[in-house]
Amino acid sequence: MNAPTQMIRMTTQRQVILEELSKVKTHPTANELYDMVRKRLPHIGLGTVYRNLELMADCGMILKVEVGGTQKRFDATTDDHYHIRCSTCGRVDDIDVPIIEDLVAQAASASPHLILGHHIEFTGICEDCQKKSPTITP
Repeated sequence: MNAPTQMIRMTTQRQVILEELSKVKTHPTANELYDMVRKRLPHIGLGTVYRNLELMADCGMILKVEVGGTQKRFDATTDDHYHIRCSTCGRVDDIDVPIIEDLVAQAASASPHLILGHHIEFTGICEDCQKKSPTITP
């Protein structure tokens, strides 16, 4: 888990954003979260949601998931875990596989770079997209 770089005050807006993000496992985009949050806070602006998501990600309260050159997505689960992205619809989910604990150490031994972390992205086709296309088979 990333350690928070700073503490921030938990405003009502941030609390609602965090609660809505915590309700889903689909790693929504800022626009998707905006639609969710507006049901509870009808006057909130899209810019406010974006700024708060970025701030909460910078503080380590949430994760910003940037995979495969797609839109940024957000995750309330901050412990180390991997993601899988549907190459058809772009959906991002957690994938429950053990973390490769010594991968960073192996990379550090093999490279003169200072290794700060790693990102592994699995790709595939989600269950919904498989159902929609009869030509996709496992």
